[in-house]
Amino acid sequence: QVQLLESGGGLVQTGGSLRLSCAASGRTFSPYDMGWFRQAPGKDREFVAAITFGFGITSYQGSVKGRFTISRDNGKNTVYLQMNSLKPEDTAVYYCAAKTSGRGGGYDYWGQGTQVTVSS
Repeated sequence: QVQLLESGGGLVQTGGSLRLSCAASGRTFSPYDMGWFRQAPGKDREFVAAITFGFGITSYQGSVKGRFTISRDNGKNTVYLQMNSLKPEDTAVYYCAAKTSGRGGGYDYWGQGTQVTVSS
């Protein structure tokens, strides 16, 4: 089992920045690909960004590309999401997720989420 704990959410004005962190604990000796997802009120959860374990290959949802950056520190078992130029439509609960590296399909482990609110 892997436990994921997000932190760094909060209230920020339009154009501001936040950095989310996700610390993994438990069975962290296994290589995991990591992802960030978000869910706004009344909407489905959506993919935001992902990063692979081995080569750190990243991918992003189109609406955040160029504004958000995902990174990871494997030594600290932590993944980050740097969010710049935030917009009100970025308001959501942000979730960290993990899946065994190289395995297809969905994510196996999820955090509890951290709220990000962007005021206009």
